[in-house]
Amino acid sequence: MSSDLGDGPLAQSTGLELGATAVAGSGTALLQMRGVDKHFGPVQALYQVDLDLPSGQVTALCGDNGAGKSVLTRCIAGIHQPDRGEILWEGKPVHITGPRAASELGIEVVYQDLALADNLDIVQNMFLGRERVRRGLLDEDSMERSAAETLASLRVTTVRSIRQPVASLSGGQRQAVAVAKAVMWNSKLVLLDEPTAALGVVQTRMVLDLVKTLKDHGLGVMLITHNLNDIFEVADRLAILHLGRKVAEGPASEFDRQSVVEYMTTGRSER
Repeated sequence: MSSDLGDGPLAQSTGLELGATAVAGSGTALLQMRGVDKHFGPVQALYQVDLDLPSGQVTALCGDNGAGKSVLTRCIAGIHQPDRGEILWEGKPVHITGPRAASELGIEVVYQDLALADNLDIVQNMFLGRERVRRGLLDEDSMERSAAETLASLRVTTVRSIRQPVASLSGGQRQAVAVAKAVMWNSKLVLLDEPTAALGVVQTRMVLDLVKTLKDHGLGVMLITHNLNDIFEVADRLAILHLGRKVAEGPASEFDRQSVVEYMTTGRSER
């Protein structure tokens, strides 16, 4: 992928800026799902789901356990294939055949387990499977510079060293490394699965600030969470699932806590 930044380490490591400009000024949502169904044998997990994920905004995907949030996320990530309906990327229909195809489009997922290797350091984790090689040897200097630049662009300043083992990091720091790993490859849309689950107050604040930074860089963010405090602090938009159906979607300002809970638990709201 070419850019005005050239092909050096900075071009490869600052997907935040590159992704942000891809759909600047466009009135079309970055990703659109239209009429998506998904079955698992006799069980229907998604029913005719429509969803818009704009760039430069945080969309909170809400729903109780079993609502279909994970299935929908995996359809976007290419892990599951919809049985019906279509997915549009930047206004064009796409068939996302797997996680690699999603990544090539600019879609990255940070799952709740983070998929980090505790025995490796931050740089090794961020380049795991995508190591840079120069003259047959690992280009450690280039990878260190790119990792440091990406963390700095995300305003991650609490790690002692980019060479410290991931096992030594706090929960919030681990989440930051996982997000940095996701966004350093020209990402445009980041899906965050319960990023503040089991975190303390300080670490939760760190992660929410990170989500705001992603939005400030122009990325689209889908935040999958049960935490209403997180939703109303960082979300610009809400989409609510109930038993596999989307029952509400719109600006966060159109909802309050009671209406969100009602939609999540009953599929409708009296407000």
